[in-house]
Amino acid sequence: MKRLILTFGALVLTVGALVARNPQADTTVVRGAELHLAETVHDFGDVPRRGDDLSCEIAFTNTGDAPLVVMRLITSSSCLRASCSRRPVAPGASGVIRIVYQPLKSEAGAFSRIVQIGSNAVAGDRHITVRGNSFEETVPVRNVKSGKTRLEIK
Repeated sequence: MKRLILTFGALVLTVGALVARNPQADTTVVRGAELHLAETVHDFGDVPRRGDDLSCEIAFTNTGDAPLVVMRLITSSSCLRASCSRRPVAPGASGVIRIVYQPLKSEAGAFSRIVQIGSNAVAGDRHITVRGNSFEETVPVRNVKSGKTRLEIK
């Protein structure tokens, strides 16, 4: 038992000495551009299908130590558009991605769409999910003969 405790103690001391000689073992510094999004999911909630286009702006920051360039924005559906400046974003600076959802181009019901962000960030491509629920509005129709109002879904 005493030999087991001494062997374990020697092992702990050896590993501790190896870690002390290699200070980079504990910390890793990533060099290059880094894209940090303020939010990765945006929920529009309940939206009328025949309503106006909806838009949102997602802020991002370059948390790296090199200029960040957003090269492409790819949407998963034709009812979604995304745009942002193509100018390099300096380390520590911020930018905005503008997203427009067109509910009329989509079917009624719950939706979940993706915007893929291609950039020179070290971590690779990032994604923003846009979701919500598109519904058909009920339109009041007046019956001329009886004067009563009824709801009709169009």
